[in-house]
Amino acid sequence: MQTLEGHSDLVDSVAFSGDGQLLASGSRDKTIKLWDPATGALKHTLESHSGLVSSVAFLGDGQLLASGSYDKTIKLWDPATGALKHTLEGHSDLVDSVAFSGDGQLLASGSYDKTIKLWDPATGALKHTLEGHSDLVDSVAFSGDGQLLASGSDDKTIKLWDAATGALKHTLEGHSNSVHSSTVKDGIIALGSTSGRVAIIAFSVM
Repeated sequence: MQTLEGHSDLVDSVAFSGDGQLLASGSRDKTIKLWDPATGALKHTLESHSGLVSSVAFLGDGQLLASGSYDKTIKLWDPATGALKHTLEGHSDLVDSVAFSGDGQLLASGSYDKTIKLWDPATGALKHTLEGHSDLVDSVAFSGDGQLLASGSDDKTIKLWDAATGALKHTLEGHSNSVHSSTVKDGIIALGSTSGRVAIIAFSVM
């Protein structure tokens, strides 16, 4: 076991690149650090956010890194150099979650402004704003084929969206607690909530 030290405040999010060659950590010290998991060596410290970093996610094998922050922005970085490529602005409240589609064509961000935004990672352009939740959005996750996006909210629902059009496909209700994390695979969604339980739900969206 290795312990990686360097942040000056709590670490809220970690993510591996798809090939396992990089580890990213996002912290309340407003920085992201990129590490070599094999050696524990620090490769880059990414500084630009003015608020704590709540979420980090890699595209594929590390071609791009996204970070979401309490400063209401998403930033896109080149993990190889640590260079900032784009700053995505548009949310009116803090960004709590970010996720790439498997094909890398879309980036989703979930915010306390109750919306999800879909972006083009290559250009930073906003493609869709998804509205429907009645409370803050805690989690976003794409299905493996990238056709669906799941969002979890403090309104105690999971919403399934058409990633290409931004249309709402289905709302999963009946949860007694806020939904803080979710993942989607092959017609099954797993979600974690403030109840301390994990729920697994099969669904069909036509």
